[in-house]
Amino acid sequence: MADLGREIAFYRHVLGFELNWQTGDHAGLGVSSRDLVRLSQIPNGRRYRGVTGLYHFAVLFPNRRELARAIARLFALGWPNYPTDHVMTKATYLDDPEGNTIELYCESPEDGVFLLRDGELIAQWADGRPSNGREPLDLQNLFSHLKPEDNLKETVPPETRIGHFHLYVADLMTTRHFYHEQLGFDDMGVAQRFQMGMVSVGGYHHHIGYNTWQGVGAPPPPSNALGLLYIAFTLDASNEYQAFERLIVNQSIPFERWDEGIFLRDPSNNGILFVDPRVPSSVNVF
Repeated sequence: MADLGREIAFYRHVLGFELNWQTGDHAGLGVSSRDLVRLSQIPNGRRYRGVTGLYHFAVLFPNRRELARAIARLFALGWPNYPTDHVMTKATYLDDPEGNTIELYCESPEDGVFLLRDGELIAQWADGRPSNGREPLDLQNLFSHLKPEDNLKETVPPETRIGHFHLYVADLMTTRHFYHEQLGFDDMGVAQRFQMGMVSVGGYHHHIGYNTWQGVGAPPPPSNALGLLYIAFTLDASNEYQAFERLIVNQSIPFERWDEGIFLRDPSNNGILFVDPRVPSSVNVF
């Protein structure tokens, strides 16, 4: 962050996050003492184009009513956003004051599918109608889920969590190999024509999306770049964490031991923290 105070104000007052802690140039915000984002101020930081890093992160709301409340809040504040219907999810996109893109969404699998199949993006409504997967969201229908007692100024509900991350990478197949074949994520497909792929855990549509939209072979950002420091996952149990540690040691994948867990970097230099569930932490859990 170039201006920590401005970013804290955005995540509190525009998105409705709680300020969980602040120490010097660092802060954590989220819900119910669980961090959804962590912010760090970088002296003389600047934003670079044509590099790897964060495309967007996605905040998952528990239902359409809570997404409607979040979007209504944005409209009430006059914050620019772009409501989009992905068929199997309903979403809107916005940027924070420093240009970090955020997706707010809820699941809607009953409406149809939007996935990668045989190297292509497939989007189709439940009644068989085709879709491009990026149609305008029907806000009138979404806002019908709001109730008179809904308070747009309340913080986000405790069920809110990070649903997925989408990263800029240098190469699709190298990224797929790393996350799927080395780290063990489920491969949810690669769409070469669309220049993107997805991986997940437990068959979810995606926990990490990745693309080469900044250019094949894009370099990592310099050390003073604004944007992504790392993404974080918390494993469910200590035996899973220990098994994961054995996995990366056996494959000689470079990593660092942090107080909270294991930190490593993907082939495009994007940082990933795998949190040890035995360590008290407020990092978001998938």
